[in-house]
Amino acid sequence: MTSKTMQTLNITTERLIIRNLKPADLNDFHIYRSNPEVTKYQGFDVMTIEQASQFIEEQKDKQFGNAGEWVQYAIENKETKKLVGDCAIKLDEHNTDIAEIGITISHLSQKNGYAREVLSGILDFLFNEINIHRVVETVDAENTASINLLKSVGFREEGHFIENIFFKGSWGSEFQYAMLKREWDSKHAATDSK
Repeated sequence: MTSKTMQTLNITTERLIIRNLKPADLNDFHIYRSNPEVTKYQGFDVMTIEQASQFIEEQKDKQFGNAGEWVQYAIENKETKKLVGDCAIKLDEHNTDIAEIGITISHLSQKNGYAREVLSGILDFLFNEINIHRVVETVDAENTASINLLKSVGFREEGHFIENIFFKGSWGSEFQYAMLKREWDSKHAATDSK
C-alpha cells in the first residue's frame, strides 16, 4: 500500500478544469443540484440554495488524499468559465491504493461528452499521477446512462446487489464497476499503437 500525500487537485482536460469548489460557483451549482431529474440516482436529494452554499463552504478547502473522505470538485468549462457539474473522489479508508469516484453533470450540459472527458481525466490522474491500483464506482441499477459510460471507458461489472439500499423511500439495487491500473494502461497502449 502506497501513502498518498495531501494535495490541492487541479486536473485539466481538453475542454474542462476539475478544481475545488468555490463560493462563486453557487448559482451554477444550485441550478442542477436542485433539479430532481439530476439527483434521481444520486446519494443526495435536491438542495436549497442555503444547503448548496453550506456544502460548497465545507468542500472548498478540502485536499485530495485523506483516506475515507469524499472530496467534491467543480467541473468548469474552460471557455465559458461556468460550472457544468461536479465530481467526487474518495480514497479507500483501509487501502489508499483503491479509489471510488462519482460524477454529476448539470442537466444544462448533458449530452456533450463531458462525463466521459471528466472520467478519463480523473482516471488518468489516479492511475498515472497517483499510481492508484484500482478504481471503483457503484451505480444505481436503473441508471443506464452511467452504466453505459462506465462500460464505454472499460470498466468491468463486478457485482449486482439486489435491493441492497433503502433509497429515497424504496429499496434499490446497485451495480459495482471497477477498473485496474493495468487494464487502463493496456487500453491506452492499444489505443496509442493504432
